[in-house]
This record gives sequence, C-alpha cells and structure tokens, in this order.
Amino acid sequence: MIERLFGVARAGSTVRTEVLAGVTTFVTMAYILVVNPAILEAAGVPKGPSFTATAIVAVFGTLLMGFLANRPFAVAPYMGENAFIAFTVVGSMGLAWGQAMAATFAAGVLFLLLTVTHVRRWLADALPNSLKAAFAVGIGLFLSLIGLSQMGVVALGQPGGALLRLGDLSQGPTILSLVGFLAMAIAVQRRMPGGILVVILALAVAMFGLGWAAPPTTFTSPPPSPAPIMMQLDFSNWASVAFLQVVLVVFVMAFLDTMGTLLGLAQRAGMLDENGNLPDVQKPLLVDASATTLAPLVGTTVSGAYIESAAGIESGGRTGLTAVTTGLLFLLAMVFAPVLTAIPAHAYAPALVLVGVFMVSAAKHLPFDKTEELVPAFTVVALISFTYNIGIGMAAGFVVYPVTMLAAGRGKDLNVGVWAMFVLCLGFFLVSARGH
Repeated sequence: MIERLFGVARAGSTVRTEVLAGVTTFVTMAYILVVNPAILEAAGVPKGPSFTATAIVAVFGTLLMGFLANRPFAVAPYMGENAFIAFTVVGSMGLAWGQAMAATFAAGVLFLLLTVTHVRRWLADALPNSLKAAFAVGIGLFLSLIGLSQMGVVALGQPGGALLRLGDLSQGPTILSLVGFLAMAIAVQRRMPGGILVVILALAVAMFGLGWAAPPTTFTSPPPSPAPIMMQLDFSNWASVAFLQVVLVVFVMAFLDTMGTLLGLAQRAGMLDENGNLPDVQKPLLVDASATTLAPLVGTTVSGAYIESAAGIESGGRTGLTAVTTGLLFLLAMVFAPVLTAIPAHAYAPALVLVGVFMVSAAKHLPFDKTEELVPAFTVVALISFTYNIGIGMAAGFVVYPVTMLAAGRGKDLNVGVWAMFVLCLGFFLVSARGH
C-alpha cells in the first residue's frame, strides 16, 4: 500500500529512509510551534490558541503535501510574513490583528484562484534557469545564516559598528554545536542512514546532561483551544488603502516565497527536469495555496513549503512519505509539545548550516560569463541573505532581470511571464515604499 501511494522504491528510497527523513525535517522546524506564537503575540494574538493554530496548519498542509503532491516538503506558517503582520501591519500601520487576518485571507483567496487557473504554474515554468539557480543559492545562504546565528557563531554587531560579528566561541553550547556540525558532515559523507537526526538527538541529550538546556519537565499537555482566534476575520476596513496595501504585499511575499522555496528544494532533491521545471508542479502549488487560505481562518499567517525540508531531503527523503511522517509528528506535537519543543536550537542549528552548504552547490548552474544574467542572480542571492527575507530578494531579481537583459540586446529572450513578474514585483516595491 505504501509503495502504491508514494512510490518509495521507484524513487530509489526505502520506507526507513523516508521516515527518518520526515523526523529530521520535523526536528529542524519544530521551533515554529514556539516562535510563531511568540511573534504573533506582539500583534495581540493570544499565545496559547496561536500554538494550536500553528500546529493545525502544519498538520493540514504537510499531510496534504504528502498525500496529494507526493513531495517531501513540509508546510507551516512562514517566519517573514508573520513578522510583517505583527510588526508592520499591526505595529506600524495600526490595523487590528483581525483586520490583518482578513487581508491575509483575501490574499490567500487570490493566491488560490491563480493556482487553480494554472496561472502560478505558467509563471513558475516561465522563469529563467539562472534565477531558479539563484533561488537555491540564496536560500542556502539564508539557512546558513540562521543556523550560524542559532549556534552562536554569528552575532549582531554593536550599534554604529559592523552589522554582524563573530560570536563568543568560548561558550560550551557553541563549541558543542560546531562539533555537531562536523559530525553531521562526516555522517553525510559516509552516507550514514539518519545521520543528521542521530547527531541532533545526541547533541540534545548532551546539552540536557550538561545543564546547558532545560530538559522537559513533563511529557504531555493538552493543547490550548484555538477557538478565541478562529474565524476572527475583520473586513470593516476592506476598502481602505491600508487594507489593499497589505493584501498586495502579503500576496507578493507569499507568491515569491512559496515559488522560490519549492524550486530551491526541488533542485536540491534532483526533481527538476531537463528544462529546470518541477514536473507536476500544480499539486504542490495547490497545497501551499490551500494552507495559506486556511491559515487566517484558524488564526495564523501565510503558510507554505518550508526551507527546513531540505534537512529531510539531505537525509534521503524523496517522496510524500517523508512529509506524511513530519505531518503526523506535528499532530503528536499538539499533545507532546513539552518533549518535542525542548530540543535546543544549538542541537538542530548545525543541520541548517549543513543543508545551506549543499544548497549553495546550485551556484554551478549560474551563468558567470553572462553579466546580464549574473547581476540579477547576484541581486537575488544578496538580498535574500542580507534582508533576511526570501521574497524581497526574489522580487528584486525579477525587477533587475529584464533591465539587464534589454541592455544586453536580449529583449527577445524575455517571455510574457518574466514581464508579468516584473510588473508585479515593481508594484510590490512601490506599495511597500508608500507603506513606509
């Protein structure tokens, strides 16, 4: 039955490998259950119900990705979009969180309509291969920066000085994380089954034993009811400029984040065809559009394929069984949250850095001899990393690409999809600038 549903053997994998990959993905992204509610609390969303809402969306989206799309990609609320809602929409623009959820829902419906009408698929297939490779490289550096920061290797600089600096390498957890990174690299090099997960768990146990992280004090707890934040959409200001601004920005961020993540993950998993496209891409696109539409209904923000899925892919995950395993663990997490969320960041952060190393290998597909394509690609990579936002980097690349191609006399190589993304992304920056 498993083979019929997922084609594990046909994908060159095994059930054991897929399950271990699913567990690895979950361990590297379980932090979202804690971090997403903490961020949305700044917007006035109660933390307890927000925890359950986050888990509901992750379970729904990830299981749907596994069963419908048969891809090893986990789905959960995005970090950049939740911060945008909490700190910009509510904190700066002054909208209530219910109004922010309403705008997110409107963007989600538009997102879903473009998916079922195959417009998103058309745009995804129309993208130039140089930008697709840049997405993977940029996401790889982005993951590495997140991991190095969580390990304590990289820290924020002093006000008025460098933006980043070397962290305190004398700290025990940081030293152990660095050892863990090398151990993971060796495990992958020697093709040790589940090696990344084994190292993560070993690091967690060591940190609990050394007193560097607090072990769970209980194993289970009932999940808080999501009722206080479910179906709280407030469309009272639907005709205002502020509301429309939020809809456009959320739509473009979701559109670009999901597209870039799917293509970047697919490239690392070797799923792209000879034209650089993801076969049967309509199904994973439909999954993240459905998750994004559901998310504000249960009280959370834009959701889609998660870049931490790359950890599971690197552990050998190639089918939807990996995603189903991750989705079931998110379901268990609603009850076993004290245990599953106790794994310290220093234990799983090395996996993010290692995955970043492998994703950067997509740079070999960049056209270093063609400046008109290299400049937009570099724009994508640099801004994904330096703005801490996948969508911003991708949008900038889409704006720059037609300009440099025209300047090089290659206007005939620009298709309608590229121009559509140029207009959409330029509008995104103009609206964002007005919002500031």
